[in-house]
Amino acid sequence: MAGKPPAGDPVQDAPDVTLPQRAAAGLPAVGHSLRMARQQMGVRRTALTLLKVNQKDGFDCPGCAWPEPDKRHTAEFCENGAKAVAEEATLRRVTPGFFAEHPVSSLAARSGYWLGQQGRITQPMYLPEGADRYEPVPWERALDIVAEELAALDSPDEAVFYTSGRTSNEAAFLYQLFAREFGTNNLPDCSNMCHESSGSALTETLGVGKGSVLLEDLHRADLIIVAGQNPGTNHPRMLSALEKAKQGGARIITVNPLPEAGMERFRNPQTSRGLAGAGTALTDLFLQIRLGGDQALFRALNRLVLETPGAVDEEFVREHTHGFEEFAAAARAHDWDGTLRATGLDREAIDRALGMVLGSRRIVVCWAMGLTQHKHAVPTIKEVVNFLLLRGNIGRPGAGVCPVRGHSNVQGDRTMGIFERPAPAFLDALEKEFGFAPPREHGLDVVRSIRALRDGAAKVFFAMGGNFVAATPDTEVTEAAVRRARLTVHVSTKLNRSHVVTGARALILPTLGRTERDLQDGGEQFVTVEDSMGMVHASRGRLEPASGHLLSEPAIVCRLARRVLGENSRTPWEEFEKDYARIRDRISRVVPGFEDFETKVRRPGGFTLPHAPRDNRRFPTATGRANFTAAPVEYPEAPEGRLLLQTLRSHDQYNTTIYGLDDRYRGIRNGRRVVLVHPEDARSLGLPDGSYTDLVSEWQDGSERRAPGFRVVHYPTARGCAAAYYPETNVLVPLDATADTSNTPASKSLVVRLEKTSPESGVTAHS
Repeated sequence: MAGKPPAGDPVQDAPDVTLPQRAAAGLPAVGHSLRMARQQMGVRRTALTLLKVNQKDGFDCPGCAWPEPDKRHTAEFCENGAKAVAEEATLRRVTPGFFAEHPVSSLAARSGYWLGQQGRITQPMYLPEGADRYEPVPWERALDIVAEELAALDSPDEAVFYTSGRTSNEAAFLYQLFAREFGTNNLPDCSNMCHESSGSALTETLGVGKGSVLLEDLHRADLIIVAGQNPGTNHPRMLSALEKAKQGGARIITVNPLPEAGMERFRNPQTSRGLAGAGTALTDLFLQIRLGGDQALFRALNRLVLETPGAVDEEFVREHTHGFEEFAAAARAHDWDGTLRATGLDREAIDRALGMVLGSRRIVVCWAMGLTQHKHAVPTIKEVVNFLLLRGNIGRPGAGVCPVRGHSNVQGDRTMGIFERPAPAFLDALEKEFGFAPPREHGLDVVRSIRALRDGAAKVFFAMGGNFVAATPDTEVTEAAVRRARLTVHVSTKLNRSHVVTGARALILPTLGRTERDLQDGGEQFVTVEDSMGMVHASRGRLEPASGHLLSEPAIVCRLARRVLGENSRTPWEEFEKDYARIRDRISRVVPGFEDFETKVRRPGGFTLPHAPRDNRRFPTATGRANFTAAPVEYPEAPEGRLLLQTLRSHDQYNTTIYGLDDRYRGIRNGRRVVLVHPEDARSLGLPDGSYTDLVSEWQDGSERRAPGFRVVHYPTARGCAAAYYPETNVLVPLDATADTSNTPASKSLVVRLEKTSPESGVTAHS
């Protein structure tokens, strides 16, 4: 039988701390997965659901975007995937009676963990202006409220249409189509906060803002560099791919400020060696780099490659690249002292890495938020591209760039047109297919949307999934900005903090999850998703919906569009709602690579999107070649008495969804307000292990932001660096602290001071 949600927020005043673990997965991961699934779903539902996760005839995991192999295990899911499925397929329900019992002011004092544990929302809920309780409302009235507010705007650009990464291709295509027919490109999405830096760098250098490798390339690589990423928690199924690569002879360099259990040793629960044996050691060389030092490291490696006779693939550089001479001059002039200071590495470690590079013909570089969320994130990723171009590792089997996306279908949403700066060719195709003139002015990304809400320039905020308030930077500024809106609308499956930080009026529109059957007038439907490596496949839910009042995301968009656009729209919204194949037919005529979409996606396993640099070494850049770049190298440092702080996830967490209060690989239990500090740094600051501190970020304009009451944990992180969990530390990230070019919040290199305090420092549950 499934368990009940917690009656109150658990006490987190004194987290239990033990030594970090040295291996990931194994029997503990299996046990934890099944225990959480049983608590949320019960035994029978657990079996029915988990056996369909990531199967060719099943549904795509609502967690990360890691691809599936062609030959799949019966249990093709990881621990955190099982948690994500359990959260969605839970038997717990949030009914109108729940909202009658809990005023918004009371819910706002709860933690995000407590809110998420309450279960699935069953009916549309409306918060009238001045009210403190949500009340049930029919779908027709809910959509009319949205239409009324949109019609009252002075300009379509006063509306913001946000998208979370789990939205299907079909829903995302309809959503951007509706927004653009309405008249705006204000289509911010969660990519703005994560891999926007990757897209910016890769588009300029390679011509395609996506990774260039397939799963088979990882298996064939000679060397894999995993930089700024923690697969054991954030993409656990990636560990299986790394294990297979190791079995094929690959070596692995891990570049990270924190030692992570998953990259040390993987006990694959699909094998007897993983369950009962020692598992597989993954990392051959651990480069414990200081926060923000990755650009300096890759620039140093590039200089050393240039100085090694015969190391450069001169034919590839000559035939396929542009800008080599300028890049090479900058690399040869790089500052060794600055590099060693910024990276915290010694020359011997860098030389060992160089030896592994020179001994490898096929190299893949993987990265995630540890590279993308710095002020100099885009130049850092460009330097990674320089590194791969030097030895011809783009367009070669077993080699390439591998930005690992964190959210299922976040890449697909961008492919479908969820982008505030759409390409003219995409808008031309929309205009030709649907007979309207899309707006050409660039819209608002996430940070600019918050500014627009803050300044009163945006008045309606509509979110297709996600937890915008908790995911975004500068929490106090963001919450105040959202509260200035006339209407906030969230299409959601479960409660989160964004439902209790609202505009003057608010709506919660409950939707189907990935696990649920989608029955429309045209019959049972399926949707499609794109994984982190450009594979597109179908997803078919099997469970009965959590409530008879739920609508699918495509149905919500179609019904809203009919109300808002009326007879002015020539788009067949009613047909799209009935039959998603009609949507896919239009996608096939608008989005490159989706020709004959319906036929290809019905094949088991789906199909691979074309990628010109990978497929034929064609680079659709401004120069027609792959571009070397020569950006100045940044050397981040904190002033004396300060540390550089990175925000990160715990193991019991997926983005802003908190599954539990443990981070067992790092030895943290029953608490999230912890800060990981190197013992020598902590001692120099007068902070014993187990003491408490306030975290205070210092911004360049002299302003400060405070997150109170964190337990100090002496931890083997890089010197001068610290780490703490988000969303609790998002309050420390200034709204204006963003990456150059991409405008991504720079959450991985915050200058902070630690002020000693006591456990009783006035921390509230939602802090």
